Amino acid sequence: MWINMVVESPADGPGSGPVTVGWFRATERHGVLYDPPERVSFRDTNRSHGKSASRCPAIISLESRYFMVRCPFDLHIGFARDKEGRAVLVNRTGSAGPVRPAKLNEVLTLVSEAEWRYPDRPTLQLQLPYVFIADEMVYLSQVDAFAHYRRQPLPGTIFGGRFPIHVWPRPLMWAFEWHDTDRDLVLKRGEPLFYCQFEGIGPDRPVHLTEAERTPELLSYMDHVGGAVNFVNQTFSLFKAAEAARPARLLKARERR
Repeated sequence: MWINMVVESPADGPGSGPVTVGWFRATERHGVLYDPPERVSFRDTNRSHGKSASRCPAIISLESRYFMVRCPFDLHIGFARDKEGRAVLVNRTGSAGPVRPAKLNEVLTLVSEAEWRYPDRPTLQLQLPYVFIADEMVYLSQVDAFAHYRRQPLPGTIFGGRFPIHVWPRPLMWAFEWHDTDRDLVLKRGEPLFYCQFEGIGPDRPVHLTEAERTPELLSYMDHVGGAVNFVNQTFSLFKAAEAARPARLLKARERR
């Protein structure tokens, strides 16, 4: 697993210290809309009692290992079928909504009906610019924001996913499987959209998240592996080939001026 990757001494190499994960936006276009990922934490909780859940080390350890990505837009979407019976999305807010209809089509996609997992459950994809990288073996798991209470639950479930960010850096998306199409999908800007969990070597190691530079080496490598999903069915079969072409180092922390 370590071909072409940085080799360091056991004291400070892979397997010791915090797991360092970098994040960046694949494009800076409209970047101000996409807030930095943040560690899941709950402030203003009751810590006065020694047995309070907010002081439980198991709960604290679990929550500290998840990073939250917030929703960048206000969306109110319905599902319908046109006169020909084709599945379509309906922008309930229309021209009065915060997102222009033409721009909405750039980020929100209704997956082809032939690709749905179930014939009665449409699949949506919300395109996002977030990319995570690492210079040691790290797997990212994208999961629902399970610790966030919604007064009105979503009418379906999100598609989770797990893949190695040290060899397969790619922009994330939010994929949604619509179970109850009689109910609209309503998302609010600033609400938790999903969580990311990072697994490195050693389950006891904490995770350090840092913003990464979009270096020429990183962008070139992303071009090398990007878009493969459009040409093959099992992209995981390409991981070894991707690793063989991987530069020794991809993650360079961004310097703030």
